[in-house]
Amino acid sequence: MCFCGREAVVRTSWTSANPGRRFLSCPQKGSRCRFLGWIDPPMCARSMLIIPGLLRNINNVNYQVARLKMCLFASWLLFVVVWVLFI
Repeated sequence: MCFCGREAVVRTSWTSANPGRRFLSCPQKGSRCRFLGWIDPPMCARSMLIIPGLLRNINNVNYQVARLKMCLFASWLLFVVVWVLFI
């Protein structure tokens, strides 16, 4: 139970200081309840260096995929417009 009386939920921290660590917090986002309880033990220094880099790489790949999808859609749209105009 958190300080405001609700049942605490498990969340995952993705900050550089605690990447991938699970903790208990208040279930209501934006609440003034400051309950925090760590579930996982602290990570070693090496994993704290590796995990944020992996997360950045995943975010970069997701961004590139989204851009490629947008370019593919635009090229198909251009193809259809040209096809309709010349037929």
